[in-house]
Amino acid sequence: MTLVLSRDRRKRPLGLRLRTRAAIVVARPLSFLPPHRLLRVLGVVRRGARPATVEQATVARESVLAGSLALNGLRACLPRSLAAALLCRTFGVWPTWCVGTRAAPPFAAHAWIEAEEQLVGELGAYESYARLMTVPPVHR
Repeated sequence: MTLVLSRDRRKRPLGLRLRTRAAIVVARPLSFLPPHRLLRVLGVVRRGARPATVEQATVARESVLAGSLALNGLRACLPRSLAAALLCRTFGVWPTWCVGTRAAPPFAAHAWIEAEEQLVGELGAYESYARLMTVPPVHR
């Protein structure tokens, strides 16, 4: 049985659609990098960005979900979270990008973005995930 996330079919501006496609194209190969290299790349990409708001991160995630049917799958969390973070970066902001597990059984690996200490588009409370790797915005 294959499940997909809900897909928003609202028409988005051309500029946002182009940025979204570019973020998705860049996110796919990044998702195959070893963790230490991925953290290094994201650490460079986030430089100079302001912390993202929940609204900005939500717009980015929803745009990524609308831009790629493949990223709507439950097993596509890593490229989806990377694409959403990269799309936020095109807005001049950076969310906290996270990889971890659920804090309670059933344990499963997951990747997501957060903003203002809130999960963006994920089910559950902020405390319901154990973070193993994070790339937060740089606070000045």
